[in-house]
Amino acid sequence: MIPEKFLTIKLSQFDYLLPEERIAQKPLEKRDESKLLVYNKGEILNLSFQNLPELLPANSHLVLNNAKVIPARLNFYRATGAKIEVFLLEPESPFNQMELALRVTDKCVWKCMIGNLKRWKNDEILTLNLNNKGNEIFLKARLFSEEKQLVELSWEGNLPFSTILDLAGKTPLPPYIKRDAEISDLSSYQTVFAKQEGAVAAPTAGLHFSEKVLEKIKEKQIETTEVTLYVGAGTFAPVNVESMVDHEMHAEMISVTAESIEELLSDKVRVAVGTTSLRTLESLYWIGVKMYRNEPEPLTIEKLYPYQYSSLPLTWSESMIVLKNYMHQMHLFSIAAKTGIMIMPGYKFTSVKALITNFHYPNTTLMMLVAAFIGDDWQKVYKNALDNDYRFLSYGDSSLLWLNQN
Repeated sequence: MIPEKFLTIKLSQFDYLLPEERIAQKPLEKRDESKLLVYNKGEILNLSFQNLPELLPANSHLVLNNAKVIPARLNFYRATGAKIEVFLLEPESPFNQMELALRVTDKCVWKCMIGNLKRWKNDEILTLNLNNKGNEIFLKARLFSEEKQLVELSWEGNLPFSTILDLAGKTPLPPYIKRDAEISDLSSYQTVFAKQEGAVAAPTAGLHFSEKVLEKIKEKQIETTEVTLYVGAGTFAPVNVESMVDHEMHAEMISVTAESIEELLSDKVRVAVGTTSLRTLESLYWIGVKMYRNEPEPLTIEKLYPYQYSSLPLTWSESMIVLKNYMHQMHLFSIAAKTGIMIMPGYKFTSVKALITNFHYPNTTLMMLVAAFIGDDWQKVYKNALDNDYRFLSYGDSSLLWLNQN
């Protein structure tokens, strides 16, 4: 049973006026020179991201999302010249796990967003001519299911799908960046610690980190742990309902190694780098709860699952120990799961004391998450950012928010 206070949360509670000219269209030349707004117990400082290492307590523990953006935007053309844009969301078959799906060498089916769908006939095969070191390759696309927007992609040459995407795809810039992707976006729309291919949007809070900043963090002996959440295009999905609990959350795949679970058992001050890392950590906690309670489908966290509990059933450490024991018993190197967790004001955070994040679009679930993390002070934070010429959204500036939760 979901408490009434969550059922009455409205979209309009997370609105503010964002002038279009404040949306960053390009990254800064040096990623660590972005501004950094620091919020702590109602107080706000305006600094530079280069100040981050000195701002973090010595016993901090940073959690990074190491997901790597794939060139998920494919442009096919009909014989008439009409463009059909295929935006890959997640693999359907022969594998629905991202790591395996990118290794397929002949044919696969993906769930997609399709631009100009009405112009694509069911029996029509679209073809892209690719060149791989002088060898011609034909990437073919067939509409597998119009209703579900499933697309079958096939090719010859025994090349992994990840290589095909490198040859055919474009950087999937968000829709609010009003320009075509450039070659420079291949590196700028990627964190310096990106490893696990499969995200179709960047974990943008991590874009501010440079090798120099990471080195200073290491010199301070601040621990870092990597987790993976394959960011989906659902992160840009508009909320079209007034009651937030009615919004359909797009489930995203997460993957965390046994080594990372072990590191997350430390009692240091965890700081999530990005909402994606935070959602991963909170989802891990609830996976541990499900396992502890022997519930069905423990590796899937539904959007409102946490809200049935009036108090936390386990401590963070207890939940991580459950996960650790499960992985040991099952001889698992990593755990793969799906999460559609919705974090609303009133949610009790279990995993971190601080969040590094960019400035988000109004009337979104990301804006709601920030409001859950620091309460109504989000309005003061965003007013300060607007008044001090901060750049917003994916290529914009950053903030360090300390948890403000009763």
